[in-house]
Amino acid sequence: MSITTTPRKRAASSCAWGLRHLTVATPLAALLAAASAQAQSGDALHHLPDGQGAITVTGVRQAYRGDFQLREIPQAITQIDGETLQQNNIVRLTDALDMNASVARQNTLGGLWDAFAVRGFAGDENLPSGYLVNGFNAGRGFAGQRDVAGIDRIEVLKGPAAALIGRGEPGGTINIVTKQAEIGRSFGTGSLQYGSYDRFRADADANLALTSGLTARLIGYYENGDTFRDYVSQKRWGLLPSVGLTLGNRTRLTYDFEWTRVEVPFDRGIVVLNGDFDTVPRSRFLGEPGDGDTVARATGHQLRLDHQFSDDWSLQVGASHRDTKLTGSSSDAEQARARQKLYVVGHSLSRQRRSRRYDAEHNVLRAELAGAFETASLRHRVLIGGDFDHFRYDNFFTRYRPPAVSTNPDDQAGYVIDIDNPVYGRYPLPATAVLTNRLDTQRSFGFYVQDQIELTDRLQIRLGGRYDNLTLKVDNRLLAPAIRHNSRRYERFSPQAGIVYDLNAAISLYAAYGEGYRANIGADFLNNIFDPETSESIEAGAKLAMLGGALTGTLSVYQLSKKNVLASDNDNPGFSVAIGKARSRGVELDLNGHLPGDIDVLLSYAYTDAQARSTVNDPNFGFQILPGDRLINIPDHVLNLQAAKHFSLAGRAAQLGAGMNYVGKRLGETGTDFTLPSHTLFRLFGSVDVMENVELFGTVSNLFDATWYASSYSSVWVQPGTPRTVTLGVRARF
Repeated sequence: MSITTTPRKRAASSCAWGLRHLTVATPLAALLAAASAQAQSGDALHHLPDGQGAITVTGVRQAYRGDFQLREIPQAITQIDGETLQQNNIVRLTDALDMNASVARQNTLGGLWDAFAVRGFAGDENLPSGYLVNGFNAGRGFAGQRDVAGIDRIEVLKGPAAALIGRGEPGGTINIVTKQAEIGRSFGTGSLQYGSYDRFRADADANLALTSGLTARLIGYYENGDTFRDYVSQKRWGLLPSVGLTLGNRTRLTYDFEWTRVEVPFDRGIVVLNGDFDTVPRSRFLGEPGDGDTVARATGHQLRLDHQFSDDWSLQVGASHRDTKLTGSSSDAEQARARQKLYVVGHSLSRQRRSRRYDAEHNVLRAELAGAFETASLRHRVLIGGDFDHFRYDNFFTRYRPPAVSTNPDDQAGYVIDIDNPVYGRYPLPATAVLTNRLDTQRSFGFYVQDQIELTDRLQIRLGGRYDNLTLKVDNRLLAPAIRHNSRRYERFSPQAGIVYDLNAAISLYAAYGEGYRANIGADFLNNIFDPETSESIEAGAKLAMLGGALTGTLSVYQLSKKNVLASDNDNPGFSVAIGKARSRGVELDLNGHLPGDIDVLLSYAYTDAQARSTVNDPNFGFQILPGDRLINIPDHVLNLQAAKHFSLAGRAAQLGAGMNYVGKRLGETGTDFTLPSHTLFRLFGSVDVMENVELFGTVSNLFDATWYASSYSSVWVQPGTPRTVTLGVRARF
């Protein structure tokens, strides 16, 4: 018997935005070894009666996975399918994550990195949020906000997963699965689109079978245009090819390349004075156009070897290397009240002048063995693996800071700008002084094992754990040679346990417990290296399958806690300080599927109660944080709804859909009562085949032109959300 792993072909009547394939996946679930699991993860197995006893591997297996069906997984996980991204015309990872209510936006460094919280917990405010790419720790660095051009799907892996993955947030992990070369097939798409603010975008994806065992997939994109913000235009482009090669009929080699570039002005947003969100128009830019663009670059490589020993055992070995660099200057509102003229003269905004050079290199090696065996009457499914991770971050930061505020209203000191009538370039750009010149290095290796044991036909338990050895080094070049170097070494064991009970055909119940950690890279202003964040997570819930499996979902409740939490040190930008403990607990409901009448639906709801659990002085603004204070940018309620109807228009396939996103009020400044208001956004999308293999599509985001706010760091750094945006495009396939 021969087993061939090939990518699943989408049905012609598949949901226009992918809800039919919106599945729940996990780094612990669905290793592509069983047909039932493949149907949920996007690949399939075909049994070919050639009598050879061989296994031909043509697909790509995800890391941290085993041979499990969705209902067997003691964890809440959802997936945002590539069709969802395409039909909603989503082109940024940040916007894509809005589709899941458990993920909340965070401070994006003036629009230059991806930052998010899962289940109320975010990472270090001075670094972009980490995520996985094809199972590798590969989201660190400074490449700008990630484009979705090369993304096949996004997995939101909620809850305790550190026992396998390590180095993650207790709220969950985002795993990006990129578009892989599909062996033996030739196909492709290309699109052109034009939208509001003169935004033009072109992208292409061509999968070319060069030989029976060698395929190259060529992916590229280019985007250029203005934004709703004055003086803020953007340019983005990238190449994301993938090459797949089968070596015999048991082994596949995959190489992925990443080369991207983002050019956009650094933009801290608007100011909100005395709680008045109409202080300035949402379009007003309060930086300096003369600062020019901030440029973010990335060059990355991934190489993976998949080998299938038998139906039950497989091995994956891989390596990843990624270089990123961010350079540029900006003029940012001063946050310290003693230096902010705006609070004395209600229209003069004091600003800092800043320049940045963030250079990072990230290397990962990993190997994983997955298999199944029996002992007496018990069936075991195991994962055994290890990895090595090396992250190097060179941080060079300079600034000019305005002096203490004078009570003289005519005093022009402080690099001010009139927020009511801005005149750009009025003063010479002030000289900056070096504030940070530091090299941080993090090196770690870890080993993990997981065993899921079938006790009965209905009851399974999962046990596992991970050992990590971590070394942190700091070289603060601004200190004297005798004290500029510092290092610390940690060891950590992170256990996990879970239980799954198959109640009936429609419901399975689960519960899980896990511990974890996340290394706090860097040191404080005095060059003291931080202790890692440590966490505990517990959750329970039910996996649902209704209407004969056409509608599936997960209902879950959880509680997470962590300590050694960091926040930015406002007196010393580029540095952090520890602020203590935090806790998050909540309820989530995710449903998706296909209803009678050829209607696809999606519902994602989350209630999150994320709060501080320590009494500390906030380092950012000098206020006191008390137990019970909410964490910044975490809404209490989030609801995302979407529906799409498929129909025929003049004999051509068409679809029309609508969606709604509600985000509750959020704390906008730590240690204060400054709050971002709730908002509700509506969207429309549709498409029609105008001829064979040619599709016309369109989207309207923020249909009713609501005023909303994406995130905030303080009342003088508030990011306004995008007004109504219309896009039209054409897409061709071969």
